[in-house]
Amino acid sequence: MLKKLSISALAALSLSAGAAMAAGGAGHIEDVAFSFEGPFGKFDQNQLQRGLQVYTEVCAACHGLKYVPLRTLADEGGPHLPEDQVRAYAAQFDIFDPELDDDRPRKVTDHFPESGLPEAPDLSLMAKARAGFHGPYGTGINQMVKGMGGAEYIYSLMTGYTGKEKEEAGTTFYENTAFPGGWIAMAPPLYEDQLEFADGHSNDIHHVAEDISAFLMWTAEPKMMARQRAGLTGVLFLSLLSVLLYLTNKKLWAPIKGKKLNL
Repeated sequence: MLKKLSISALAALSLSAGAAMAAGGAGHIEDVAFSFEGPFGKFDQNQLQRGLQVYTEVCAACHGLKYVPLRTLADEGGPHLPEDQVRAYAAQFDIFDPELDDDRPRKVTDHFPESGLPEAPDLSLMAKARAGFHGPYGTGINQMVKGMGGAEYIYSLMTGYTGKEKEEAGTTFYENTAFPGGWIAMAPPLYEDQLEFADGHSNDIHHVAEDISAFLMWTAEPKMMARQRAGLTGVLFLSLLSVLLYLTNKKLWAPIKGKKLNL
C-alpha cells in the first residue's frame, strides 16, 4: 500500500510567489530537457502514462484535475490508453448525479474529481500558471530562450528538498531550493522506490518528478501536438502562397517593365 499524503507538496504551487520572494528571493529552477519542448516537441506517451500513475497514487488523494475530461486519456498525443482502460479508470471515482440523487461511478464523459482538500489547489493548469524562468531584470529573455518553465518549476520543487527542517510558530518548514524564499511548509511528497511502473522504468525521485511534471504539462496543454501540426501546416501553406504570389506578380508586370514609357 502506497503512502497517501494528507497535503501534497504540490500544494505549495498555489502560494503567493511574491510574498515568498520577499522573504528570501527566487528559487533555483533546473532546466530539464523534456521531450515536448520546442516547436517540434511531442509528448512521450509512456511518460504520460507513468505520470498518470504518479498523480493517481500520490497526488489524487488531495489534488484534483477538474478541468480535464477523463475521455482525453484515450486521445492521441496524450496517454492514449485503450478505451476499456479509460472506462475502468473513470469508474474508480464517484460523482454525485442530480438525476439519480445519489453517487455513481464516473463515466468517460465526466471530468476528473475536484481537489479533496480546500487548501489543495487544482492541478489542471498548474504547469501553465507557474513560470520557472524569468529575467534577466524582468526582461523575459530567459523565457524566450527556455520557455515559461512551468514543468521545470514543478520538477525542481519536487526534487529541491535538502532534508533540513525548522519550526516557526508551531509549523514545521522544510528547506527547498526551488521554492521562492527557500522554505516550504509541505513535507517532501516523493521518496525512493515509492512506485512500481509496469514498463520497468526507473522509479527514483528524479525520474518520478519528471513523469508527474510532464503529465501536468499535458493536462495544461492537451492539444499541444495538434496545435503544432496545425501551425506547421499554416506556415507551409503561407510560404507556398507567397511564392505563387511573387511569381504571379512577375508574370503580370513583365510586359510593362520591359518597355520604355514615352511621357
